[in-house]
Amino acid sequence: MARTPGEGGGQRRGQRDGGPREDREQSELIEKLVAINRVAKVVKGGRRFGFAAIVVVGDGKGRSGYGTGKAREVPEAIRKATDQAKRAMIRIPLREGRTLHHDVFGHFGSGKVVLRPAKPGTGIIAGGPMRAVFETIGLHDVVAKSVGSSNPHNMIKATFAALTAMQNPRFVAAKRGKKVADIVGRREGGDAVRE
Repeated sequence: MARTPGEGGGQRRGQRDGGPREDREQSELIEKLVAINRVAKVVKGGRRFGFAAIVVVGDGKGRSGYGTGKAREVPEAIRKATDQAKRAMIRIPLREGRTLHHDVFGHFGSGKVVLRPAKPGTGIIAGGPMRAVFETIGLHDVVAKSVGSSNPHNMIKATFAALTAMQNPRFVAAKRGKKVADIVGRREGGDAVRE
């Protein structure tokens, strides 16, 4: 005997109801299309053309993710990439909600990036794919440089590798059993001491 959706049993743990809260969270996400390429698949009768898209998604409050998608039509490729990006979102610790905590280096394949925190009012000094990542995260002051490949896939993956290596001073202090001031190490000018 089949049960109607409203009858007993409830929902499984972890299953989402797709209610208004989830819709609101989805609508608040910032989506940036980074690149779209035409790709070809060689088959017996010739070539089949399709499209490959790479999309970055974030909430502007420290969460971001990227995804790729391929399809015969552009909108479908973008939709697939966006869905993958939403599933792969990670949280990045931000200082004062506007910049990074420390300098960080990241690489993926031949893509190499250097990310540095900046003073208030600096803005996002970064090119192409990296700018899209920082805008979706909600970074306002950052200086970034790509010193390797300019391939958008490698640049984005290298940027996310650098961001996942970011350490929050509170977390490091708790791990070492020290105070945050000992970890950060301030001078009179307010700059971090370089050892």
